[in-house]
Amino acid sequence: MLMILNISFLILIISIIFIMLSFIISKKSFMDREKCSPFECGFDPKSLPRIPFSLHFFLITVIFLIFDIEIALILPMIISFKKVNLLIWWKISSFFMIMLLIGLYHEWNQNMLNWTI
Repeated sequence: MLMILNISFLILIISIIFIMLSFIISKKSFMDREKCSPFECGFDPKSLPRIPFSLHFFLITVIFLIFDIEIALILPMIISFKKVNLLIWWKISSFFMIMLLIGLYHEWNQNMLNWTI
């Protein structure tokens, strides 16, 4: 019983030492270089949060999300190629690809793919 109490006390002391070391090592300044620089979206972290942001950044984000979801929807179609009827698979795949191309054409007509204003 005494040995278990000694081991528990030793573990507690070692844990406290590591916690104190981590507090000493991880002291951060409030004027950190990363905190003073703008985020990836162009916001200045020290300014007002209600400043309007670039619409191009928003459009690029939406287009990225759309293409990301497209990949997530195309991959199961490739995997299911051998397990389903080829005619049904071809019709569904063609419809999906045509819808993607129509969306891309619409984005192109609306000048959403242009990087400049």
